Amino acid sequence: MNSLSTQQAVARHLLTVQAVRLQPDQPFTWSSGWKSPIYCDNRITLAYPEVRSFIKNALAERIRQEFPTVEVIAGVATAGIPQGVLVADALNIPYCYVRPEPKAHGMGKQIEGRLEAGQRVVVIEDLISTGGSSLKVVDALRAAGADVLGMAAIFTYGFPIAAQNFASKNLPLVCLSDYNVLLTEAQALDYISADALDSLATWRENPAEWGK
Repeated sequence: MNSLSTQQAVARHLLTVQAVRLQPDQPFTWSSGWKSPIYCDNRITLAYPEVRSFIKNALAERIRQEFPTVEVIAGVATAGIPQGVLVADALNIPYCYVRPEPKAHGMGKQIEGRLEAGQRVVVIEDLISTGGSSLKVVDALRAAGADVLGMAAIFTYGFPIAAQNFASKNLPLVCLSDYNVLLTEAQALDYISADALDSLATWRENPAEWGK
């Protein structure tokens, strides 16, 4: 994969280990109720040391480039927790993780770990769809006094609503790969036919209505 771009290499890794499944003829149903020809579970990459290390190093390199003053990595619970730990270790900086909501017992923490007001934070997420749940974490970090520099993720579907949501929070987002690159690589690897490619491309244009 040395001759491939990082975007292409990540897409191929996700396809090869079946972290991404493409089934336009047997669509999945998301929790939102959307019918989808794609399902992405980047937790699966953790089972493959070569893939895990590639993603860790690629995320760390992008963060060095885009957010060189970062002081703390924050993982989004739950899928962003292990990815965040790996990246923080690669960068040799502190780590915390953030729950969707404060705990209902104990000390009622939402941010686990140690975070000081004013520290410069980059948030790690595994997957970006609309960005809504990820940005709640950003709100919690900012409420705690953190200077959130941006978010880094493995993969994004590239929905326009996500771009709007991140812009509304004035938060930069960097992703290792995206839906368009994934489809190109899937076709190059003969994972999908030209007809399936058309169906997959149509889904991204209007996912709420696709398959109805």
